[in-house]
Amino acid sequence: MKNKSNYNCFQRIVRVFKLNFLKLLRSPGGAKKVSLGFAIGFGLEMLVISTASLIYILFIPLVKLSRGSLPSAIIGNVIGKLSFLPLLLLPFARRIGKWIYPMKVKHVGRLHISFSELLHLDFHGIISVLQGGIHILIGMSIFGLILGFISYFVVYYFYEKQKNYRLKQRVSSDKHI
Repeated sequence: MKNKSNYNCFQRIVRVFKLNFLKLLRSPGGAKKVSLGFAIGFGLEMLVISTASLIYILFIPLVKLSRGSLPSAIIGNVIGKLSFLPLLLLPFARRIGKWIYPMKVKHVGRLHISFSELLHLDFHGIISVLQGGIHILIGMSIFGLILGFISYFVVYYFYEKQKNYRLKQRVSSDKHI
């Protein structure tokens, strides 16, 4: 058996991904509840960067109101982090956001925002960042909805398949006894 320190970074990510997927398939609550929780957690992960992690304020209430499984929502969120999809989709999200909401963004011409400017009530830097971020927020919201919708059916399929497999294993083990 390999020691934990013998695995490289990619192997560790794959192992954590497999472990969380196995936990997901064994979580109680039924296929609909588990897949709904996973879809919400996975979809909300797409919004974490563009909302500066403020989406986590809505995480538990959304899962509870939709009657999804909270542990599977957390697993979906972790798998979303491990997939690096939010980082990979950022440029595409900005393009989609600009296409849907074609607002012209005024760039101030500098990349920093100083605290002294804020004290003098100069909010141009913050306004330009927020206006540029609205495109990313719109695009990532769309990606979150699409990927959450797709992941619902994928997890539902795999959960039912795993449940049927375990049922067959129980029946075959009962026949041998």
